[in-house]
Amino acid sequence: MIEQHDLCQSRGRFINIISTLFLLLSSLNIQAVDRITGEQFSTRSPVLATEAMAATSQPLATQVALEIMRKGGNAMDAAIAANAMLGLVEPTGNGIGGDLFAIIWDAKSRKLYGLNASGRSPKSLSLEWFKKNNYEKIPSHGPLPVTVPGAVDGWFMIHERFGNLPMKEILDPTIRYARSGFPVSQLIAYYWKRSVPILSKWPGFKEQFTFNGRAPEEGEIWRNEALANTLELLVSGGRDVFYEGEIARNIDRYMKENDGFLSYDDLRSHRGNWVEPVSTNYRGYDVWQLPPNGQGIAVLQILNLMELYDLSKMNPESAEYVHLFTEVKKLVYEDRAKYYADMDFNDIPIKDLVSKEYAKERADLINFDKAGLAYPSGALDSGGDTIYLATADGDGNMVSLIQSNYRGMGSGMTPQGLGFILQDRGEMFSLDQSHMNKFEGGKRPFHTIIPGFVTKDGIPWLSYGLMGGAMQPQGHAQILINLIDFKMNVQEAGDFPRIHHTGSSEPTGEVMKTGGILNLESQFPYKTIRALMRRGHRIQYANGPYGGYQAIKRSENGVYWGASESRKDGQAAGF
Repeated sequence: MIEQHDLCQSRGRFINIISTLFLLLSSLNIQAVDRITGEQFSTRSPVLATEAMAATSQPLATQVALEIMRKGGNAMDAAIAANAMLGLVEPTGNGIGGDLFAIIWDAKSRKLYGLNASGRSPKSLSLEWFKKNNYEKIPSHGPLPVTVPGAVDGWFMIHERFGNLPMKEILDPTIRYARSGFPVSQLIAYYWKRSVPILSKWPGFKEQFTFNGRAPEEGEIWRNEALANTLELLVSGGRDVFYEGEIARNIDRYMKENDGFLSYDDLRSHRGNWVEPVSTNYRGYDVWQLPPNGQGIAVLQILNLMELYDLSKMNPESAEYVHLFTEVKKLVYEDRAKYYADMDFNDIPIKDLVSKEYAKERADLINFDKAGLAYPSGALDSGGDTIYLATADGDGNMVSLIQSNYRGMGSGMTPQGLGFILQDRGEMFSLDQSHMNKFEGGKRPFHTIIPGFVTKDGIPWLSYGLMGGAMQPQGHAQILINLIDFKMNVQEAGDFPRIHHTGSSEPTGEVMKTGGILNLESQFPYKTIRALMRRGHRIQYANGPYGGYQAIKRSENGVYWGASESRKDGQAAGF
């Protein structure tokens, strides 16, 4: 009896120790949170290196970037190579049928360069056409949302200005993998399977992106001979073969055969633009984004408002912090819905929107005890699938690059023999005659994809980004707050549970009346949930809408710290 009693006591002490350890680990915020597949993963340490670093959403693309830098390529060459590879291995989020944006730190000139390589709408299509044909919104798929793909032009603009290696060497790894094949990874297989039933109705998709009508499973080998041929045409014919040569004529012919409006002339007249990044200072750090037609300045607006409060005294899992962040997001997204559009067609008050004075005015609207209404963002609150990558080299060059087909794998329009799908970014246009983002021929639509960059005292500090439609500005701001206010490392800042507020998502407008939906990842404690509900927030747990983050942080001694979160299939690696 005594032995049995001692055994029970020992078991009890063991259980108490395990419980204490569990609570301690939970309090250290070291759990990563929800993947779209429903699994949870623990965070890990950052990756450190000095000569090269790459962080992408697919490990093979990361390895390609490092391969290029080992051959003498710089961070810009590596970014192009990784993007090309991602178009092959992750067609669920990007490809050369889509658009591209980048922020580049050139170590030689010690300057940031912004690139807007997004395409424009067909010139022959008009708002009046949509009205005449009784459209209330632009469809998600098919020929009508297709805009000029700007990514290839973006590659050659980057290469012409900064490249070290010839384009043949940069694209060769992707061509090699496209012919020999690669195993499809978990999350990409998941999204691919979801896309097939939606996109198979469009000519060319089933033949080029399925195994006799089904998506490849995780671990199956996938080849894309047509894409390899297209990339070889780019190597031999350069940018012009895509916009004025054989590929352009193929796209023009395909669109005409399938009731599309995108034409050879639209492709021939396309040019990307070097633009000046826009910044705000957040607690001593200069945060850089690109100006509209993207949504990057929303990050700056959120940070200007959050800077008015001492976040370092708040718990990042507390109702106090989550409520404040959510109300700030609502205010900023009202401006996002109204003002963010193609600057060639609109006079947008960017300087005023990102000013500290304007932030102080807007902060007066926040009620700390009650959730406000979700501010309308109209058609702009849509989702999208995207890739983000960051690269850095031993000379100090750093690239922040984002690229997308927009919704899933794109429009479904898949020109025969080219191995890529045309984007559906035109869905983001409004059909409201009075809206800044209204549809017009030859106009760039509102864009969700945004690369981020941070400098401190004029020196690069962070190249970072976060994928996921309307989540992106929210995610960018949360990452920086985690790093700067809550002192997390670059990996933990991405793995920490996220807040994702959405506006009206029901045709009845019912969600709007209740302040929208606040999605919280599963690590948030229930006492926080209860406190938020008492403030009037409508809480929802959901796997997957929280984005996917990559980053490279540079320390003063030149060491790069790489991070790639576990919500995606990605990898950060260096040498």
